[in-house]
Parts: sequence; C-alpha cells; structure tokens
Amino acid sequence: MSIIKDFLLQLTLMVIPIFIYFTFVTEKVKSNKNRTIIMTILWGISILLCMSFPVNFGQNARLDLRIVPLLFGTLYGGFWPGILLSALIILYRLYFGISIGFYTTVLVILLSLPVILFFQKSFARSKKDKRVKVAGSLSFYYCLSGLVFLSVLRGFSIDYLKVQIIHLIFVVAVTWFFTMLNETIREIHQLRSEMQNSEKLRVVSELTSVFAHEIRNPMQVTRGFLQLLNDPDLSNEKKEYIQISIEELDRANEIINDFLSFGKPSINTNEKIGVGYQLERVVNIIQGYALNHNVEIKADILDNCWIYANPQKLNQSLINILKNAVESMPNGGIVWIGCTSTDDGHIKISIRDQGIGMTKQQIDRIGSPFYSLKEKGTGLGMTVSFQIIHSFEGKIKVNSKKDMGTEFIILLPQIT
Repeated sequence: MSIIKDFLLQLTLMVIPIFIYFTFVTEKVKSNKNRTIIMTILWGISILLCMSFPVNFGQNARLDLRIVPLLFGTLYGGFWPGILLSALIILYRLYFGISIGFYTTVLVILLSLPVILFFQKSFARSKKDKRVKVAGSLSFYYCLSGLVFLSVLRGFSIDYLKVQIIHLIFVVAVTWFFTMLNETIREIHQLRSEMQNSEKLRVVSELTSVFAHEIRNPMQVTRGFLQLLNDPDLSNEKKEYIQISIEELDRANEIINDFLSFGKPSINTNEKIGVGYQLERVVNIIQGYALNHNVEIKADILDNCWIYANPQKLNQSLINILKNAVESMPNGGIVWIGCTSTDDGHIKISIRDQGIGMTKQQIDRIGSPFYSLKEKGTGLGMTVSFQIIHSFEGKIKVNSKKDMGTEFIILLPQIT
C-alpha cells in the first residue's frame, strides 16, 4: 500500500506544473522567453520533489520519475532548459552522497541528454501523435540506459532487474499519459484562443457591414469634389494637399474592404488551379509597385504545381504577402518567389525578402488581428491572408531574423 501511495505522489508532482502553467502562466505571460523560464523553474521544482520523495523498493531500491520533467522541460523548452535541469539532477543527486546510484545518474544523463536534444527540434515541429511517440521512445531509452549501467556497476541481479523493468514500464506509461494530457490541454487552449478571435472578428464584421455603406457614400462624394477642386491653376502646395486627402480616403476604403473580408461567408468556389500560373499573374500585378520601391522580383516557378483552391482568394493572399515583402525594404532589394513540390505531398510557395526582418516575438504575433509592424498599418491584410491559406487546408511558416530578411513558406495540399 505504501508503494502505491508513493507512485500516486510522484504522479501528483507531475500534474502540478502542468496545472500551474496552463492555469496561470499561459493567460498572463505573453513573452515566450518568460514562459520558458517559468516552465523550467516549475519542472525543476518537480524534479527536486520527485527525487526527495522516491518510491522505495526494499532497502536499497529508490525509484522516481525525474525523467518526465527533464524530458518535458527539454522537449518543450529547448537546449538551455535541458542543460539546466540535467545539472540540477546531478547536483541534487550529489547531495545524497557519492555512490553507484550517483555514477549511474551521471552516465545516464551524459548518454541520454544529447539524444533528447537531437530530437527536440523535430519534436517541436511535429503533430500530437508523433510527439507522444517521440516522448515515449525517449523515456524508454533513458530507463533502458539506466538499467544497463546499473547492471554493469552493481552486478546482475534478478531482483533488481524486476524492479528496473517495472520502473521502465511505469515511466513509459506515465510519459505517454502526460504527453497526451499536455498536448490535449494545449489544443484546448489554442481552440479557445481561436474562438475568442473569431468572436471578435464576427462582432467587427457585423458592425462594419452595417456602417460600411453609410461611410462609403460620403467618402466617395468627398473624393469626387476633391478631384473637381484639383484645378491646374492651384498652387503646388494646395495640389499636394488635395492629393494627400484623396490617398487617405482611398486608404480608408481599403481598410473597410479588409474589415469586410473577415465576415464574408466562404463560398465554396474552389477549383483545380496551377500555382505556377497564379504566381506569374501575381508577379505581373505587383511588378510596377515593386519597381517604384526599387525592388526586383526574381521568380523560380516549376510546372505541375496543382492545388484545389479559389484563384482569386489565393492571389489576394499572395499579393498581400508580396506587398509586405516589398515594403519591408525601404532602401530597395530583391524578393525571391518560388514554387516546388515536397516529398510529403504538398506544394511549397516560398516568398523571401532582404528586408528589416522580425524578432521571434513579432513572428509569433504575425497574422493576429490588428497587429501590424507598419506605422499606419492595421494588420488586417495579413490576417486575411492567413485565413485564406487556412481555408485551403494549408499552413504558413515564417522564418525571419532582425535586419536579415524574412521568408514566408506556404504549404498547400497537392493534387494530381
């Protein structure tokens, strides 16, 4: 009965960091760096508690679930959390004294940590099912390494072998369960965030639909009279004022169009289209705008890039992204645009510039409603672009570094 209580205590020590993180941290802490630091501290506390209250088998066998917080901290946090948590395990084990258990801990950490770090990037890019498999496999590898080293250092014993096998099975099962739990809670939070954004957009759309017509009428009248006032005999200064007023009215009209794009019901008019042809059209449309900004567009477009989508909406999305790429280079430069097929059955559209780039925090917010890096921007155009790509069951990845340019990678399901 005491063993069951110890196991339940170990499980509780795993639940607490997950509960605290998703209940308090994700809602209040917006910076990814601060989230990682807090999560590392929580998993560090979990490691200390697990090692302080182990499961005792007999007189000498002490087992705990330290691998689970180490694994989660490294896979979800990255390199430095993994290093810090590993050092914490070694130092705290040293506090209990130098013994065969200490040597086993050090050897297992040295052998396992590089493997965990090797799989960390692929884990971060993977979907839920693959993440569960990766975490379970790594926990199995860690426990198996401990079993081997312990047998070598302490000598082979049937009793110890039984205990270690029980520990291995229990750890793998716990890792599988908590990875599923963690991923499920993450999905729920993501869905809730998306629902909140959708509700905001719905309200904005309804309000915009009501007022758009009434706002546009006086705007068009004002624009017409401004054009009539633009007499050739006016001074250059007054002509400039009139031109600026007309441009600002046009910009306001574009903002209204972007607002209306949020709430328009998606009409199922998708068809089989060649991405290469659409990219050529988009490049031709944006070419004059790019030349005015001293930007050159270089295209590398392959044939046989077929997808199922709405051509007008796809063009709208690509034009928005290309326009942002051009505007990100105030001193001119080159924009590369390409289209290829991938081995996993997707069409990859790449748009890369030499612009001002973005920080990781800016990348995380790109595509969010009303978030823009431009002084007079609303962020609506990029949000609409993301919505369009997602409506085609596609994905957008953004790679960027400050002052080193940005690359948008659009992945769309390929058809034959």
